[in-house]
Amino acid sequence: MKVSDVFKFKNEQMKVLHLTWIAFFVSFFTWFNMAPLATTMMESSSWLTNEHLAALAIINVALTIPARIVIGMLLDRFGPRIVYSGLLITMSIPTFMFAFGDSWTQLMVSRLLLSSIGASFVVGIRMVSEWFPPKDVGFAEGIYGGWGNFGSAAGAMLLPWLALTMFGGDEGWRYAVALTGVICIVYGIIYFIAVRDTPEGKAYIKPKKSGAMEVSSWKDLILLIIWTVPLGGALAVLAWRLAGLGFISHTVLHVTYVVIGLTIIYQIYKILQVNIPILKRGVPEDDKYEFKNVAALNSTYFANFGAELAIVSMLPMFFQLTFSLSPTTAGIIAASFAIINLVARPLGGILSDRMDSRKNTMLIYMIGITAGLGLMGFIDSSWPLILAITVTILTSVFVQGAEGATFAIIPMIKKRLTGQVAGMAGAYGNVGSTLYLTLYTFVTPQTFFFVLAGGALISFVMCYLWLEEPENAFAEDYYESSVDMANAVSNEPEFELKRAASGNDYRLKG
Repeated sequence: MKVSDVFKFKNEQMKVLHLTWIAFFVSFFTWFNMAPLATTMMESSSWLTNEHLAALAIINVALTIPARIVIGMLLDRFGPRIVYSGLLITMSIPTFMFAFGDSWTQLMVSRLLLSSIGASFVVGIRMVSEWFPPKDVGFAEGIYGGWGNFGSAAGAMLLPWLALTMFGGDEGWRYAVALTGVICIVYGIIYFIAVRDTPEGKAYIKPKKSGAMEVSSWKDLILLIIWTVPLGGALAVLAWRLAGLGFISHTVLHVTYVVIGLTIIYQIYKILQVNIPILKRGVPEDDKYEFKNVAALNSTYFANFGAELAIVSMLPMFFQLTFSLSPTTAGIIAASFAIINLVARPLGGILSDRMDSRKNTMLIYMIGITAGLGLMGFIDSSWPLILAITVTILTSVFVQGAEGATFAIIPMIKKRLTGQVAGMAGAYGNVGSTLYLTLYTFVTPQTFFFVLAGGALISFVMCYLWLEEPENAFAEDYYESSVDMANAVSNEPEFELKRAASGNDYRLKG
């Protein structure tokens, strides 16, 4: 696929790509509708404080981690068209609740529910992988992630203008937020009508069982359980931060810990319930995959997307204090780290598609992140400002390019589990940002950059040891096992799946 192909809007494949990244754009435009309106919200309320807004910022990511896991399961079972449309329409409800909430409880509960929209990213990963072959999927996923992610920046630029100019008055922020809910409803309906899960005649392959990710060996079963526990741990850290800000009591904190613990136990139970019967029956050789590949990609998204969210949160203040800049100037410089995502993430996908090895592309990016963040750790007031900005932008290119390279591999790990694999890796990105931002409160900015560099180096080692080059990495179609073919469900009414006379030989017949 060439860059020029992206602008062939009459091509159905490209139409689906554009409609899907716009869905992601709308999701992030809505998810981050509070931050740019924070000062306006405080000015219009006599009781809202900086502490309230800090707590809401934490709550805004609270359910994203479990939501990405749940959405990944629903996605693999029901398909991206229904799940994306349903998520957008459903999330309009807490958006309206937040827009017109006039008490702390209303704002807190609505923001908690709205944090689930952060799981939207996972849905498009599977949709794009259904429409693009392995040889092009990296570029397509990069366009989806890079352009869709710009929704948060668009919100930062447009929502204050809408609140103050278009709607005006002290309550203008409410109508600006409510407008994002209206957009969710309208686009959710448009998306449902305008797309389908797969190209004409192509089967949508579902997992054998839902409720937990399938694995291929007893060793992988243990690994899956081990990698599930930190997802709950990150939620516990968020609750601890809320308690530290004084917004939940120690009693509520301990109850939250118990609920998180019980949820982890239940998830482990579901993992065992799904996988023990499969492993006892035996997994066909052509259907096996190594969970260590999932673990390696979890670590990359922890190290790159987790670092991105953490850096974006602290970079404006870092430049302002280090170089004695105005808040506006520091904000513009820091924004370059996020805006470069429009180009850097697709570039990571393109390089993954066009280099000889997707694994080597991933390794190059992770060592680039390590070097870039390590250099940023040396930035101080003695540096020329232009040099500090240059190093920051180059580091951003590696960080966000690595995100594109990560999701260029995920659809090839196990095609029918793409939603769940993407959900777990995506959740680890949020785990990374949670833990990194917590550590930031205990160290200097320079030390913080070294911590991020250390995380990237650990991920590099894990990828070097665990990540394998995917089968059919540059082919015209994804590898499908006998079980995949048995589970295939055609989206075309004139097709039905019929079993051939010989064993596991399945095919689509008209």
